[in-house]
Amino acid sequence: MLDVRRLRLLRELAHRGTIAAVAEALAFSPSAVSQQLTALEREAGVALLERTGRRVALTPAALRLVGHAEAVLAQLEQAAAELAEARSGPSGPLRIGTFPSAARVVIPPALVALARDCPELEPMVAEVDPAGVADLLRSGELDVALVHDYDFVPAPPEPGIQREPLFAEAMYLASTTPSSGLLADHREDPWILATHGTLCHAMAIRACQAAGFLPRIRHRADDFSTVLALVAAGQGVALVPELGLREPPVGVRLRKLAMARRTAVAFRQGSAGHPGITAFTAAVRRATGSGSVRFG
Repeated sequence: MLDVRRLRLLRELAHRGTIAAVAEALAFSPSAVSQQLTALEREAGVALLERTGRRVALTPAALRLVGHAEAVLAQLEQAAAELAEARSGPSGPLRIGTFPSAARVVIPPALVALARDCPELEPMVAEVDPAGVADLLRSGELDVALVHDYDFVPAPPEPGIQREPLFAEAMYLASTTPSSGLLADHREDPWILATHGTLCHAMAIRACQAAGFLPRIRHRADDFSTVLALVAAGQGVALVPELGLREPPVGVRLRKLAMARRTAVAFRQGSAGHPGITAFTAAVRRATGSGSVRFG
């Protein structure tokens, strides 16, 4: 019989690439991870890892086993969700990941609703970049998260992760001068972009490329309040989603673009029916659909 805990380690190795990364994510020592994977090989009766020096690669048999592991782990998540649903109501800790602009605008009214409707639930919020959410969900560090993608940067499929669309918001060009809304008109301007490796950075680069140029980056900032302050100071132009425009500084001109950012709720495959996740998703929908959070 294959050990589920060891299957989880193999799945994590498939996604994270190195034993050291698996060990760090799951709070094990690298030697403990190696020992458990060796034990899994004995259980399976076939080689699962190819070792070359300090590097390991999954064999074809291991890759097939990872596919089965995803299905098994999803089934266990569904079983846990059904057991939780059988209790009196949502209760206990719920670890929530969110990106900063949603943490500032969407999460507070959702938490107010949860406190009122689900007093036994203990939501615990952490700001995380959407690019790292899948690993945090799979490792169990998060139970649910708000994630986003952009036009020009669609969300890639993530094994073991399920997404449910929530809402979309417009993108705006922020500058201190009148604008036609055409990015090509700003090919000579300095630009303010998010840090490299973020979805927001990739979106801005690809949007400018689609307009026929590469932006000349002057500043890098991830907080949209900082971005808008830099725009107001005449330091460049920027692309900002609607949730980032709560109180734009005096002098910043905003031009709505034919682009959007879409937000979804993400959770482990099989856990959609967990009462805590269901309650959180409903609270976010109420917050963004009842006027607590305004768009347009």
